[in-house]
Amino acid sequence: MSGPLLVLCALGPEAWALRGGDWSGAAGGPPVLARTGMGRRAAGRKAAALLDAGGYGALVVAGFGAALGPGTRPGEVIVADRVTDAEGAAHPLASAPALATALEEAGLRVHLGTHRTADRVVRGAERARLHREGALAVDMEAAAVLAARAAHAPELPAAVLRVVVDTPERELVRPGTLPAGVRAWRSLRAAVPALTAWHRQEVATPAQLTNPQPSTLPQEAS
Repeated sequence: MSGPLLVLCALGPEAWALRGGDWSGAAGGPPVLARTGMGRRAAGRKAAALLDAGGYGALVVAGFGAALGPGTRPGEVIVADRVTDAEGAAHPLASAPALATALEEAGLRVHLGTHRTADRVVRGAERARLHREGALAVDMEAAAVLAARAAHAPELPAAVLRVVVDTPERELVRPGTLPAGVRAWRSLRAAVPALTAWHRQEVATPAQLTNPQPSTLPQEAS
C-alpha cells in the first residue's frame, strides 16, 4: 500500500484553498499538506526535511503562479511537464499529461508546458523573455522542491501545478488583482479531486482504485 500524498504550497491562502477541497478518494491515507514558505531556499529546506523522513506515496507542488504568455486568464491552471531554473537545471515530470487530464475532467481550463522557478517576482521584459525561451509559467519554489526530491526520494512520483493569478496583461501591481485572486483561489480548491485522482493512478493498487476512502481533511505537517 502506498503512503499518503504530500502536497506542498508556499503561502497561507494556498493552504486555505487546498484544505477546503474535496479530498475523498485519497489513496494511502489522509494527505499531508505543508507550507514551505516563499522562495527557493525555504522551499528546498522544507521539502528536504519532509522527504528525508520518507513514507509518502507521491508529491505535488501546488499554488498560485504567474502566466508568462498572453491570452491566459486568472483561474486557469498550468501543469508543468518540466521545471527549470536560472542555473540550467531541468526536472522533467513524465506524468504531467495524466494530471492535466484529471484537471480538465474536473472542469478546469488547463495548459501544459514548462515552468521556470525564479528568485524574485518576474515582470515586464523579463516575463516576455522567459516566454520566448519556452516557459508558460513562473514560480519561486518548484525547482527547489524537485531538487530536494531528486536528492532524497528520486523514485517518488511528482507533479507541479500553478493556478494563474497574474498575467502579462494584468500584473499583480495593477487594478483587478483581487477578482483574479478570488478566481484563482476557487480554481485551486476545485483542483483537489484531480490531485487525488492523479495519485491513485500513479501508485494505488486495483483494490484501492475500486474502494475510495471517505472524505477527510488533510493532515498538516509542521
